[in-house]
Amino acid sequence: MLKRAASAGKGGSGPCLGFGPGVGMRVGVDSRAPDGRLQARRQRGLTMVELMVTLVLLSLLLGLAAPSFRLWINNAKVRTATDALQSGLRLAQAEAIRRNRQVVFFLTNDSACTTAIAANANGSFWGVRSVALVAGEATEAVQCGVLPDSVGGVAISGPTAVCFNSMGRQVENTNPGVTSASCALSGTGVSVYNVSAPMADRPLRVVVTLGGQTRMCDPARSLSSTQTDGCS
Repeated sequence: MLKRAASAGKGGSGPCLGFGPGVGMRVGVDSRAPDGRLQARRQRGLTMVELMVTLVLLSLLLGLAAPSFRLWINNAKVRTATDALQSGLRLAQAEAIRRNRQVVFFLTNDSACTTAIAANANGSFWGVRSVALVAGEATEAVQCGVLPDSVGGVAISGPTAVCFNSMGRQVENTNPGVTSASCALSGTGVSVYNVSAPMADRPLRVVVTLGGQTRMCDPARSLSSTQTDGCS
């Protein structure tokens, strides 16, 4: 019986090798179609309806996220302009101490960093200039900078100029040598800049104390041990 099964497999008359009645092992599978061609798997993509539904859902999600994204961008613009303003004021105070003389910080709309530029309220640029010790002494344009995004809707309200003496304290000076600039002190001796934008919900503030300390704060918060970014 074993010889018959072996000889049958040897002759190629069947696809199995037999070792007994009903026992066998498959040695090959024909994957060809009846006409002799190989069968290919069917690949299925998105239908037009599925694509349209996906696009509609995506547009709805973008529409819901757009207002929040726009608000975040405008708040970031306010923060960037406030950082630049704070940096310019701190630089002016540091230069006054380093040079041991009075220095004026002012806003301007002139991008040129020279001693000929004039001060402008709500300017898009800032300048730091030395103040003459005596009449006729030449002054120096120490450094100038730009208030990013101030021309893109960000508004800055506050004093046009702030003067620091050789000790880094604020001082009053009606004629610091800059055209249209005047350093005035309030009753508290504190100078305040408010920075805001029409499409932003978080305005910021830069406060310069009489002693010259400059800090940025959030006017919507009260200064405390748990809210160190608040304004007093």
